[in-house]
Amino acid sequence: MKAAVVEALGRPPRHGDAAEPVATGDMVVAEVRAAAVKNIERSLVAGSHYGSGALRLPGPIGLDAVVVLPDGRRVYSGATPPGGAMAERMLVNPDLAVEVPDEVDDAAAAALPNAAVSAWFALQYAGQIRPGQSVLVLGGTGVTGSVAAQLATHTFGADHVVVAGRDAARLERLAELGADTTITLGTDGDAEGHLGAELRRLHADRPFDLVLDYLWGRPAEQTLDALANSDLGAEFHRTRYVQVGAMAAATIELPAGVLRSAGIELLGQGGGSVPREAFGRVRTEILPALFAMLAEGSIAMDTLVRPLSEVTDAWTAPIPSGVRVVLSPDRVADGRRGPVLGQP
Repeated sequence: MKAAVVEALGRPPRHGDAAEPVATGDMVVAEVRAAAVKNIERSLVAGSHYGSGALRLPGPIGLDAVVVLPDGRRVYSGATPPGGAMAERMLVNPDLAVEVPDEVDDAAAAALPNAAVSAWFALQYAGQIRPGQSVLVLGGTGVTGSVAAQLATHTFGADHVVVAGRDAARLERLAELGADTTITLGTDGDAEGHLGAELRRLHADRPFDLVLDYLWGRPAEQTLDALANSDLGAEFHRTRYVQVGAMAAATIELPAGVLRSAGIELLGQGGGSVPREAFGRVRTEILPALFAMLAEGSIAMDTLVRPLSEVTDAWTAPIPSGVRVVLSPDRVADGRRGPVLGQP
């Protein structure tokens, strides 16, 4: 069969031949409809992920996909470690798969889970979001940040959602999807302090209850400074600051007085910040709820579908902000496509 084959770490996959999967035990061979190209696969292939050494080279890559089971059901499923979903066929345990509603296209169903589950955990567990709260998403123009902004509004009942990011066109798209306020960051990492000044004004008018930070670095410094108080008699307000990503920088400078002057709770979002029992809800509750939202149109996932045969170019070509590249085997590449760049 054809697959996205990784020959060596540090080199993009190529379209080539791979061994056919063989059904054993509870596993069946399923026909792949769509597999999203995510940051984790990119890191694995680049050799920068701690799991890169587990890849069997040469071999196919891909951790999850939308597939059709032998009984005809269309489902979302993870791939058997170390992966291989970017292929014409893959092994699936039907008991661990999640059915995809007919109203949801292959591309969106393949692209949503990774970003949406991460955003869900950041909002619900680390962020402890409550209805009626004010939420800031730093780096909200990325795929996961975009989903987080939508979930905050449409699922968790946030009353006011502010999104900050560099891509002005993507910010306009997020405003269409429910963001109340958008802030465009400069390409210099906001060295002039525009972000801080704007957030200080917004925080004074309506204090932020939750910050999801996908950037860190200078934007985080500006934001934390905007949350701080210079008045010893300032009124207490709790703001949970959740550090999720580090797209701007891996470190910050944090004056001690920032944390002492305001009710800032600084914590991170990762595997260790989510209760073990929560992961058990992903397949039974969270993913079905997310697919239902896609079906009813209360959340959107923008995708760019490329044939599997173009995997090398799809891997290396520039990608618009907030858009997930999805590979589809050539036999179905003209079939159930997702919306491209936000277009219906």
